[in-house]
Amino acid sequence: MSASVQIELGKDLARHLRDGHPWVFRQALRTPPRLPAGTVVDVTGGGRFVARGLFDPHSPIAVRLLSSDAREEVGPALWRRRIERAHALRLDLLDLRETDAYRLVHGENDFLPGVVVDLYAGFAVLKLYSAAWTPHRAALVEALRLSVPGLRGVLGRDEIGDGGGGRHGRPAGEGRRPEPSTEAAGGGKVLWGEAPPDKLRIRENGMSLFVDVRRGQKTGLFLDQRDNRAALRRYARGREVLNCFCYTGGFSVSAGLGGARRVTSVDLDRDAVALARENFSLNGLSADEHEFVVGDVFDLLSRWKMEGRSFDVVVLDPPAFAKSQEKVPAALAGYASLNRAALQLVRPGGTLFSCSCSARVSDEAFAGAIAEAARKLGVALQLVEERHQPADHPILLSFAQGRYLKCLVYRGS
Repeated sequence: MSASVQIELGKDLARHLRDGHPWVFRQALRTPPRLPAGTVVDVTGGGRFVARGLFDPHSPIAVRLLSSDAREEVGPALWRRRIERAHALRLDLLDLRETDAYRLVHGENDFLPGVVVDLYAGFAVLKLYSAAWTPHRAALVEALRLSVPGLRGVLGRDEIGDGGGGRHGRPAGEGRRPEPSTEAAGGGKVLWGEAPPDKLRIRENGMSLFVDVRRGQKTGLFLDQRDNRAALRRYARGREVLNCFCYTGGFSVSAGLGGARRVTSVDLDRDAVALARENFSLNGLSADEHEFVVGDVFDLLSRWKMEGRSFDVVVLDPPAFAKSQEKVPAALAGYASLNRAALQLVRPGGTLFSCSCSARVSDEAFAGAIAEAARKLGVALQLVEERHQPADHPILLSFAQGRYLKCLVYRGS
């Protein structure tokens, strides 16, 4: 189908968009139109075609761009080509012999802005981050069904938001939803095929984990930390490890499999901590030999410092601290405070794994916050590894927001 609606840029952004940036903000349009969500539109500059995409009347991002080729039709055939391309990339780059959970479609970075698809042991979890996609949901599901061999089912878990990068979108308007399909008990909608079990068992680098794809955060597991969880094993042997913001225990179990003497797992979510304990047993690790704590990380770090507790390895993987640009200064202060509290519990010669999933916080700013924490404590730190997201979370060079995950590994003095 050819787009019949043209919308003119009010700002000189044509070159920027032709270079591949996938967003057009509402404020960049000369006159934002009144159109239904999901309308295919041609963005023009000076009356000339710039790019084609889907319109969202509810979000600050008015258009998610899909093609800068005026001859390319936007519709189901394009969705399928993009999904097949993304799937081929994963098959080429990932070792799937011991891993069956990975990101299949990484939104803007896989040329489907606002669409995320994660695969868990044959089940796809589809999340739409823009109301522009809701009228096209059925076609996306059909494209998944045709593109992924062995697919058992597709679960829908929409999160309509501003697409602000990282793991945590900020809601910006719900938009109209199509008629719901079969409800999965407790969360999400089964859009096609089988309903996933309440606790879906997946494999990750030889580790087994139960994942709640219906109710768990995002799609059930933070798949972007897969390689970083595996890397922790090298630092864990014979060590006492503290995993803060442990969620369902991915870092904790990996440390246990790496030979950690004792792992302490902390999170505010009681159900997540209970599942973390189950995940230890699932991997043949005695949960009774480790510690599981439901509580606030900041409060516990302060209390344990006063009690004189310490650890060989401390892992920090908190939620995004900066969900808007205005919150970046406060986020950096928060990272400095959190890392200062954690460093006070790291034994001499110990290791700090410190992560940030805030796209708006740059690598340099995040490292600077940790440097400030160390300076205030008079601790000399060596940066021994600088890690990011895995290959199934590719980064489109024209989309700076795609580079969001930072995992810095320090050795203390």
